[in-house]
Amino acid sequence: MRVRQVWLGAAALVAAGVLAGCGGGGDEPAAAPTAAAAGERPGQAQTVVDAIAAKWPLPNPEDNTSACAGKEGAADGCVQLITTDAVSVYEYADAATAKRWVTEMKKQGDWRQAGRFALAWTARDQDMTDKDARADMVKIATQAGAKL
Repeated sequence: MRVRQVWLGAAALVAAGVLAGCGGGGDEPAAAPTAAAAGERPGQAQTVVDAIAAKWPLPNPEDNTSACAGKEGAADGCVQLITTDAVSVYEYADAATAKRWVTEMKKQGDWRQAGRFALAWTARDQDMTDKDARADMVKIATQAGAKL
């Protein structure tokens, strides 16, 4: 059990380091992410997951927002993260933030942008999702996100 706790703690530190590395790097705190400021309702990643799930099976959905949310005063974290065995859906405050994350994170795996959302296939069994399904999921997410 102790090994598992140490491993989980190390994984959390690595995730925090990745998130911190994608920040603006300035000394002044940035504004917190607010999709609502752009006239959009925050916390809509689940809605996008539901739209994708209408066509593609998305087993074991889990809200993992705490793993990617920015620290208070930081604008670089996600607004919401829903992971499934087939895809992870990240919601960011705006499309520009999503683009920055996708550009950085696709160095480590398959990340694709869908407006202010990013879809990733880098966790659990997500590598088993075929490329045609991935392309369709991005299309569905883009369409669903445009309605939010």
